[in-house]
Amino acid sequence: MIGSSRNVRSFDWVIILLYLLLVGSGWINIYSASYDTDALAFFSTDNLFIKQLLFIIFGIGLIIFVLFLDAKFFERFSSIIYIVSLLSLLGLFVFGNTISGATSWYKFGSLGLQPSEFAKAATALALAKYLSDIQTNIKSIKDQIKAFVIIALPALIIIPQPDPGSALVYAAFFFPLYREGLAAAYLILGFSVVLLFVLTLLFGPIYVGAGALVIGIFLFVKNRKRRPSKRLYLGIVAACALFAFSVNYIFENVFEQRHRDRFNIVLGKEVDAKSIGYNTAQSEIAIGNGGWLGRGFLQGTQTKGKFVPEQHTDYIFSTVGEEWGFLGSTFVVLLFIGLILRIIQLSEKQKNDFSRIYGYGVAGILFVHFVVNVGMVLGLLPTVGIPLPFFSYGGSGLWGFTILLFIFVKLDGNRINEW
Repeated sequence: MIGSSRNVRSFDWVIILLYLLLVGSGWINIYSASYDTDALAFFSTDNLFIKQLLFIIFGIGLIIFVLFLDAKFFERFSSIIYIVSLLSLLGLFVFGNTISGATSWYKFGSLGLQPSEFAKAATALALAKYLSDIQTNIKSIKDQIKAFVIIALPALIIIPQPDPGSALVYAAFFFPLYREGLAAAYLILGFSVVLLFVLTLLFGPIYVGAGALVIGIFLFVKNRKRRPSKRLYLGIVAACALFAFSVNYIFENVFEQRHRDRFNIVLGKEVDAKSIGYNTAQSEIAIGNGGWLGRGFLQGTQTKGKFVPEQHTDYIFSTVGEEWGFLGSTFVVLLFIGLILRIIQLSEKQKNDFSRIYGYGVAGILFVHFVVNVGMVLGLLPTVGIPLPFFSYGGSGLWGFTILLFIFVKLDGNRINEW
Protein backbone atom coordinates (compact mmCIF):
# COMPACT_ATOMS: atom_id res chain seq x y z
CA MET A 1 0.00 0.00 0.00
CA ILE A 2 2.90 2.33 -0.65
CA GLY A 3 2.08 5.22 -2.95
CA SER A 4 4.31 7.52 -4.95
CA SER A 5 5.17 10.61 -2.91
CA ARG A 6 8.05 11.86 -5.00
CA ASN A 7 6.19 15.02 -5.96
CA VAL A 8 6.49 16.85 -2.65
CA ARG A 9 5.05 19.95 -4.29
CA SER A 10 1.64 18.27 -4.16
CA PHE A 11 1.55 18.62 -0.37
CA ASP A 12 0.17 21.81 1.10
CA TRP A 13 3.22 23.60 2.47
CA VAL A 14 1.11 26.22 4.23
CA ILE A 15 -0.24 23.53 6.56
CA ILE A 16 3.22 22.01 6.95
CA LEU A 17 4.72 25.42 7.82
CA LEU A 18 1.99 26.15 10.37
CA TYR A 19 2.55 22.71 11.88
CA LEU A 20 6.30 23.31 12.19
CA LEU A 21 5.74 26.75 13.74
CA LEU A 22 3.32 25.33 16.31
CA VAL A 23 5.53 22.35 17.20
CA GLY A 24 8.63 24.55 17.38
CA SER A 25 6.90 27.20 19.50
CA GLY A 26 5.52 24.49 21.75
CA TRP A 27 8.98 23.00 22.31
CA ILE A 28 10.44 26.40 23.20
CA ASN A 29 7.73 26.93 25.81
CA ILE A 30 8.08 23.37 27.17
CA TYR A 31 11.80 24.11 27.53
CA SER A 32 11.00 27.26 29.49
CA ALA A 33 8.34 25.60 31.67
CA SER A 34 10.55 22.61 32.59
CA TYR A 35 14.08 24.07 32.58
CA ASP A 36 15.96 23.92 35.87
CA THR A 37 19.57 25.10 35.96
CA ASP A 38 20.30 23.17 39.16
CA ALA A 39 18.82 19.85 38.12
CA LEU A 40 20.03 17.67 35.28
CA ALA A 41 22.62 17.82 32.52
CA PHE A 42 21.17 19.60 29.50
CA PHE A 43 21.08 16.54 27.23
CA SER A 44 19.78 14.13 29.85
CA THR A 45 16.79 12.17 28.63
CA ASP A 46 15.21 12.83 32.03
CA ASN A 47 14.70 16.44 30.94
CA LEU A 48 11.17 16.93 29.66
CA PHE A 49 12.29 19.20 26.81
CA ILE A 50 14.76 16.54 25.61
CA LYS A 51 12.03 13.89 25.77
CA GLN A 52 9.75 16.18 23.78
CA LEU A 53 12.49 16.70 21.21
CA LEU A 54 12.73 12.93 20.83
CA PHE A 55 8.94 12.77 20.46
CA ILE A 56 9.18 15.40 17.71
CA ILE A 57 11.89 13.46 15.88
CA PHE A 58 9.80 10.29 16.02
CA GLY A 59 6.82 12.35 14.87
CA ILE A 60 8.75 13.30 11.73
CA GLY A 61 9.15 9.59 11.08
CA LEU A 62 5.38 9.17 11.42
CA ILE A 63 4.87 12.00 8.92
CA ILE A 64 7.10 10.30 6.37
CA PHE A 65 5.30 7.00 6.91
CA VAL A 66 1.84 8.55 6.49
CA LEU A 67 2.83 10.53 3.39
CA PHE A 68 4.33 7.46 1.69
CA LEU A 69 1.19 5.38 2.14
CA ASP A 70 -1.25 5.28 -0.74
CA ALA A 71 -4.05 7.80 -0.16
CA LYS A 72 -6.69 5.12 -0.79
CA PHE A 73 -5.33 3.10 2.14
CA PHE A 74 -7.04 5.35 4.66
CA GLU A 75 -10.46 5.03 3.07
CA ARG A 76 -10.14 1.33 2.32
CA PHE A 77 -9.03 0.32 5.82
CA SER A 78 -10.86 2.99 7.83
CA SER A 79 -13.28 0.48 9.38
CA ILE A 80 -10.45 -1.82 10.49
CA ILE A 81 -8.51 1.13 11.94
CA TYR A 82 -11.63 2.20 13.84
CA ILE A 83 -12.26 -1.29 15.27
CA VAL A 84 -8.61 -1.60 16.35
CA SER A 85 -8.86 1.76 18.10
CA LEU A 86 -12.00 0.63 19.98
CA LEU A 87 -10.25 -2.57 21.06
CA SER A 88 -7.24 -0.56 22.25
CA LEU A 89 -9.57 1.58 24.38
CA LEU A 90 -11.36 -1.47 25.82
CA GLY A 91 -8.03 -3.12 26.59
CA LEU A 92 -7.24 -0.36 29.07
CA PHE A 93 -9.76 -1.83 31.52
CA VAL A 94 -7.59 -4.96 31.67
CA PHE A 95 -4.04 -3.87 30.85
CA GLY A 96 -4.17 -0.11 31.43
CA ASN A 97 -1.89 1.84 33.73
CA THR A 98 -3.43 4.44 36.07
CA ILE A 99 -1.88 7.92 35.98
CA SER A 100 -3.39 10.90 37.85
CA GLY A 101 -6.49 8.88 38.67
CA ALA A 102 -7.28 7.87 35.07
CA THR A 103 -6.65 4.43 33.58
CA SER A 104 -5.91 5.85 30.13
CA TRP A 105 -2.42 4.58 29.40
CA TYR A 106 -0.50 1.52 28.26
CA LYS A 107 2.93 1.30 29.80
CA PHE A 108 5.87 0.01 27.74
CA GLY A 109 8.89 0.37 29.98
CA SER A 110 9.43 4.09 30.45
CA LEU A 111 7.10 4.93 27.54
CA GLY A 112 3.38 5.47 28.03
CA LEU A 113 0.86 5.48 25.19
CA GLN A 114 -2.63 6.97 25.46
CA PRO A 115 -4.87 5.29 22.85
CA SER A 116 -7.58 7.96 23.12
CA GLU A 117 -5.21 10.36 21.35
CA PHE A 118 -5.11 8.07 18.31
CA ALA A 119 -8.81 7.12 18.45
CA LYS A 120 -9.77 10.63 17.30
CA ALA A 121 -8.13 10.10 13.91
CA ALA A 122 -9.66 6.61 13.67
CA THR A 123 -13.14 7.98 14.42
CA ALA A 124 -12.69 10.77 11.88
CA LEU A 125 -11.77 8.18 9.24
CA ALA A 126 -14.72 5.90 10.13
CA LEU A 127 -17.22 8.76 10.08
CA ALA A 128 -15.86 10.04 6.76
CA LYS A 129 -16.12 6.53 5.31
CA TYR A 130 -19.72 6.04 6.44
CA LEU A 131 -20.96 9.47 5.32
CA SER A 132 -19.21 9.20 1.95
CA ASP A 133 -20.65 5.71 1.40
CA ILE A 134 -24.27 6.77 1.89
CA GLN A 135 -23.70 9.52 -0.72
CA THR A 136 -26.52 11.71 0.49
CA ASN A 137 -27.14 14.51 2.93
CA ILE A 138 -27.57 13.04 6.39
CA LYS A 139 -31.29 13.73 6.66
CA SER A 140 -32.82 10.39 7.63
CA ILE A 141 -33.05 9.41 11.30
CA LYS A 142 -31.52 6.01 10.48
CA ASP A 143 -28.40 7.59 8.96
CA GLN A 144 -28.12 10.05 11.83
CA ILE A 145 -28.31 7.30 14.45
CA LYS A 146 -25.58 5.27 12.73
CA ALA A 147 -23.35 8.35 12.53
CA PHE A 148 -23.98 9.17 16.19
CA VAL A 149 -23.11 5.58 17.17
CA ILE A 150 -19.75 5.83 15.35
CA ILE A 151 -18.99 9.00 17.32
CA ALA A 152 -20.41 7.85 20.65
CA LEU A 153 -18.76 4.43 20.98
CA PRO A 154 -15.19 5.67 21.68
CA ALA A 155 -16.52 8.50 23.86
CA LEU A 156 -18.57 6.10 25.99
CA ILE A 157 -15.52 3.86 26.47
CA ILE A 158 -13.32 6.82 27.45
CA ILE A 159 -15.72 8.37 30.01
CA PRO A 160 -15.45 5.63 32.70
CA GLN A 161 -11.61 5.58 32.59
CA PRO A 162 -12.43 8.33 33.83
CA ASP A 163 -11.36 10.86 31.20
CA PRO A 164 -14.34 13.16 30.48
CA GLY A 165 -12.07 15.74 28.85
CA SER A 166 -11.02 13.39 26.05
CA ALA A 167 -14.63 12.24 25.64
CA LEU A 168 -15.78 15.88 25.32
CA VAL A 169 -13.64 16.27 22.19
CA TYR A 170 -15.98 13.95 20.26
CA ALA A 171 -18.52 16.79 20.17
CA ALA A 172 -16.20 18.14 17.45
CA PHE A 173 -17.70 15.70 14.97
CA PHE A 174 -20.82 17.83 14.77
CA PHE A 175 -18.73 20.02 12.43
CA PRO A 176 -18.56 17.47 9.59
CA LEU A 177 -22.13 16.30 10.32
CA TYR A 178 -23.42 19.85 10.02
CA ARG A 179 -21.43 20.36 6.81
CA GLU A 180 -23.01 17.21 5.37
CA GLY A 181 -26.57 18.33 6.03
CA LEU A 182 -27.37 17.64 9.69
CA ALA A 183 -30.18 19.96 10.74
CA ALA A 184 -29.11 23.04 12.67
CA ALA A 185 -31.77 22.11 15.22
CA TYR A 186 -29.34 19.60 16.75
CA LEU A 187 -26.74 22.30 17.34
CA ILE A 188 -29.39 24.64 18.73
CA LEU A 189 -30.62 21.87 21.01
CA GLY A 190 -27.13 21.11 22.27
CA PHE A 191 -26.38 24.79 22.90
CA SER A 192 -29.74 25.22 24.65
CA VAL A 193 -29.10 22.27 26.96
CA VAL A 194 -25.70 23.67 27.98
CA LEU A 195 -27.15 27.16 28.46
CA LEU A 196 -30.05 25.86 30.57
CA PHE A 197 -27.64 23.77 32.65
CA VAL A 198 -25.43 26.78 33.41
CA LEU A 199 -28.35 29.13 34.07
CA THR A 200 -29.91 26.64 36.48
CA LEU A 201 -26.64 26.30 38.38
CA LEU A 202 -26.41 30.09 38.60
CA PHE A 203 -29.99 31.04 39.43
CA GLY A 204 -31.70 27.82 40.50
CA PRO A 205 -34.53 25.81 38.89
CA ILE A 206 -37.34 28.05 40.22
CA TYR A 207 -36.15 31.16 38.40
CA VAL A 208 -35.25 29.24 35.22
CA GLY A 209 -38.62 27.44 35.29
CA ALA A 210 -40.42 30.75 35.77
CA GLY A 211 -38.46 32.23 32.88
CA ALA A 212 -39.44 29.29 30.68
CA LEU A 213 -43.09 29.84 31.64
CA VAL A 214 -42.91 33.54 30.73
CA ILE A 215 -41.41 32.65 27.34
CA GLY A 216 -44.15 30.06 26.83
CA ILE A 217 -46.90 32.59 27.53
CA PHE A 218 -45.27 35.08 25.15
CA LEU A 219 -45.05 32.50 22.36
CA PHE A 220 -48.60 31.34 23.06
CA VAL A 221 -49.98 34.89 22.65
CA LYS A 222 -47.80 35.71 19.65
CA ASN A 223 -48.74 32.52 17.75
CA ARG A 224 -52.34 32.08 18.88
CA LYS A 225 -53.51 31.70 15.26
CA ARG A 226 -51.05 28.89 14.52
CA ARG A 227 -52.09 25.84 16.54
CA PRO A 228 -49.23 23.46 15.53
CA SER A 229 -46.58 26.06 16.35
CA LYS A 230 -48.33 26.89 19.59
CA ARG A 231 -48.28 23.29 20.79
CA LEU A 232 -44.68 22.88 19.68
CA TYR A 233 -43.50 25.97 21.56
CA LEU A 234 -45.37 24.97 24.71
CA GLY A 235 -43.90 21.46 24.51
CA ILE A 236 -40.37 22.84 24.19
CA VAL A 237 -40.89 25.19 27.14
CA ALA A 238 -42.28 22.34 29.27
CA ALA A 239 -39.25 20.22 28.40
CA CYS A 240 -36.94 23.10 29.35
CA ALA A 241 -38.67 23.51 32.71
CA LEU A 242 -38.45 19.77 33.44
CA PHE A 243 -34.78 19.73 32.49
CA ALA A 244 -34.10 22.71 34.75
CA PHE A 245 -35.58 20.86 37.74
CA SER A 246 -33.39 17.82 36.98
CA VAL A 247 -30.12 19.76 36.82
CA ASN A 248 -29.43 19.67 40.54
CA TYR A 249 -29.86 15.90 40.62
CA ILE A 250 -27.51 15.48 37.66
CA PHE A 251 -24.97 17.87 39.17
CA GLU A 252 -24.97 16.22 42.60
CA ASN A 253 -25.27 12.55 41.60
CA VAL A 254 -23.68 12.18 38.16
CA PHE A 255 -20.74 14.60 38.40
CA GLU A 256 -17.79 13.79 40.62
CA GLN A 257 -16.83 16.24 43.38
CA ARG A 258 -13.80 17.52 41.48
CA HIS A 259 -16.01 18.33 38.48
CA ARG A 260 -18.56 20.10 40.71
CA ASP A 261 -15.77 22.15 42.28
CA ARG A 262 -14.42 23.23 38.90
CA PHE A 263 -17.84 24.29 37.67
CA ASN A 264 -18.49 26.23 40.88
CA ILE A 265 -15.19 28.09 40.59
CA VAL A 266 -15.80 29.09 36.96
CA LEU A 267 -19.35 30.21 37.83
CA GLY A 268 -18.06 32.22 40.77
CA LYS A 269 -20.04 30.24 43.32
CA GLU A 270 -17.01 29.44 45.46
CA VAL A 271 -13.44 30.68 45.58
CA ASP A 272 -10.75 28.16 46.39
CA ALA A 273 -7.39 29.48 45.30
CA LYS A 274 -5.45 27.00 47.46
CA SER A 275 -7.09 23.72 46.49
CA ILE A 276 -9.10 22.76 43.42
CA GLY A 277 -8.85 26.26 41.94
CA TYR A 278 -5.11 26.60 42.48
CA ASN A 279 -4.07 25.70 38.93
CA THR A 280 -6.45 28.19 37.32
CA ALA A 281 -5.62 30.96 39.79
CA GLN A 282 -1.87 30.61 39.22
CA SER A 283 -2.38 30.39 35.47
CA GLU A 284 -4.32 33.65 35.48
CA ILE A 285 -1.58 35.30 37.53
CA ALA A 286 1.06 34.09 35.07
CA ILE A 287 -0.82 35.44 32.07
CA GLY A 288 -1.48 38.72 33.86
CA ASN A 289 2.24 39.06 34.59
CA GLY A 290 3.00 38.98 30.87
CA GLY A 291 1.36 42.27 29.98
CA TRP A 292 1.60 43.35 26.36
CA LEU A 293 5.12 42.17 25.47
CA GLY A 294 5.86 39.55 28.12
CA ARG A 295 8.65 39.19 30.64
CA GLY A 296 10.98 37.52 28.17
CA PHE A 297 12.24 34.01 27.51
CA LEU A 298 13.06 32.20 30.80
CA GLN A 299 12.14 35.36 32.72
CA GLY A 300 8.61 34.50 33.84
CA THR A 301 8.45 34.53 37.64
CA GLN A 302 5.46 32.17 37.80
CA THR A 303 7.05 29.84 35.26
CA LYS A 304 10.53 29.83 36.82
CA GLY A 305 9.03 29.40 40.28
CA LYS A 306 6.97 26.39 39.14
CA PHE A 307 3.83 27.95 40.60
CA VAL A 308 1.55 26.62 37.84
CA PRO A 309 1.11 22.83 38.21
CA GLU A 310 1.25 20.83 34.97
CA GLN A 311 2.40 23.96 33.17
CA HIS A 312 4.26 21.95 30.54
CA THR A 313 1.09 20.00 29.60
CA ASP A 314 -2.46 21.35 29.96
CA TYR A 315 -1.36 24.82 31.12
CA ILE A 316 1.41 25.44 28.60
CA PHE A 317 -0.43 28.49 27.21
CA SER A 318 0.17 30.28 30.53
CA THR A 319 3.91 30.15 29.76
CA VAL A 320 3.22 31.82 26.43
CA GLY A 321 1.17 34.52 28.15
CA GLU A 322 3.75 35.26 30.84
CA GLU A 323 6.97 35.18 28.81
CA TRP A 324 5.70 36.42 25.44
CA GLY A 325 2.79 38.57 26.57
CA PHE A 326 -0.31 39.55 24.65
CA LEU A 327 1.70 39.85 21.43
CA GLY A 328 3.09 36.31 21.66
CA SER A 329 -0.26 34.88 22.73
CA THR A 330 -1.93 36.55 19.76
CA PHE A 331 0.70 35.04 17.45
CA VAL A 332 -0.05 31.53 18.76
CA VAL A 333 -3.81 32.10 18.47
CA LEU A 334 -3.39 33.28 14.88
CA LEU A 335 -1.33 30.18 14.06
CA PHE A 336 -4.16 27.95 15.25
CA ILE A 337 -6.83 30.01 13.48
CA GLY A 338 -4.78 29.99 10.29
CA LEU A 339 -4.30 26.22 10.43
CA ILE A 340 -8.00 25.51 11.05
CA LEU A 341 -9.16 27.89 8.31
CA ARG A 342 -6.63 26.44 5.85
CA ILE A 343 -7.92 22.92 6.53
CA ILE A 344 -11.51 24.06 5.94
CA GLN A 345 -10.51 25.89 2.76
CA LEU A 346 -8.77 22.82 1.36
CA SER A 347 -11.60 20.54 2.51
CA GLU A 348 -14.00 22.45 0.26
CA LYS A 349 -11.66 21.85 -2.69
CA GLN A 350 -11.62 18.06 -2.32
CA LYS A 351 -12.91 16.05 -5.28
CA ASN A 352 -14.32 13.22 -3.17
CA ASP A 353 -16.63 13.21 -0.18
CA PHE A 354 -14.33 11.11 2.01
CA SER A 355 -11.49 13.64 1.95
CA ARG A 356 -13.81 16.61 2.51
CA ILE A 357 -15.60 15.02 5.47
CA TYR A 358 -12.33 13.89 7.02
CA GLY A 359 -10.93 17.41 6.65
CA TYR A 360 -13.88 18.88 8.52
CA GLY A 361 -13.36 16.27 11.23
CA VAL A 362 -9.73 17.36 11.62
CA ALA A 363 -10.71 21.04 11.75
CA GLY A 364 -13.39 20.32 14.34
CA ILE A 365 -11.06 18.37 16.63
CA LEU A 366 -8.36 21.03 16.51
CA PHE A 367 -10.94 23.77 17.10
CA VAL A 368 -12.46 22.10 20.18
CA HIS A 369 -9.04 21.33 21.68
CA PHE A 370 -7.83 24.88 21.08
CA VAL A 371 -10.92 26.65 22.43
CA VAL A 372 -11.37 24.43 25.49
CA ASN A 373 -7.68 24.46 26.45
CA VAL A 374 -7.23 28.23 26.11
CA GLY A 375 -10.58 28.85 27.81
CA MET A 376 -9.49 26.57 30.66
CA VAL A 377 -6.13 28.34 31.07
CA LEU A 378 -7.85 31.75 31.10
CA GLY A 379 -10.36 30.57 33.71
CA LEU A 380 -13.30 30.91 31.31
CA LEU A 381 -14.03 27.15 31.26
CA PRO A 382 -13.69 24.39 33.86
CA THR A 383 -10.45 22.42 33.97
CA VAL A 384 -11.04 19.22 31.99
CA GLY A 385 -7.52 18.10 31.09
CA ILE A 386 -7.47 18.76 27.35
CA PRO A 387 -4.00 19.43 25.85
CA LEU A 388 -3.16 22.20 23.41
CA PRO A 389 -2.50 20.52 20.02
CA PHE A 390 1.17 20.35 18.95
CA PHE A 391 2.06 22.50 21.97
CA SER A 392 1.55 20.51 25.16
CA TYR A 393 4.18 18.04 26.34
CA GLY A 394 3.57 14.38 25.57
CA GLY A 395 4.34 11.82 22.91
CA SER A 396 0.85 10.37 22.51
CA GLY A 397 -0.76 13.77 22.04
CA LEU A 398 1.86 15.00 19.58
CA TRP A 399 1.82 11.77 17.56
CA GLY A 400 -1.97 11.53 17.57
CA PHE A 401 -2.40 15.08 16.29
CA THR A 402 0.43 14.62 13.78
CA ILE A 403 -1.17 11.51 12.30
CA LEU A 404 -4.58 13.21 12.29
CA LEU A 405 -3.27 16.24 10.40
CA PHE A 406 -0.94 14.53 7.92
CA ILE A 407 -3.52 12.00 6.81
CA PHE A 408 -5.41 15.06 5.56
CA VAL A 409 -2.22 16.47 3.99
CA LYS A 410 -1.84 13.15 2.14
CA LEU A 411 -5.48 13.11 1.02
CA ASP A 412 -5.19 16.68 -0.23
CA GLY A 413 -1.93 15.90 -2.00
CA ASN A 414 -3.67 13.05 -3.79
CA ARG A 415 -6.24 15.57 -5.07
CA ILE A 416 -3.39 17.58 -6.64
CA ASN A 417 -1.73 14.50 -8.15
CA GLU A 418 -4.96 13.32 -9.78
CA TRP A 419 -5.83 16.74 -11.22
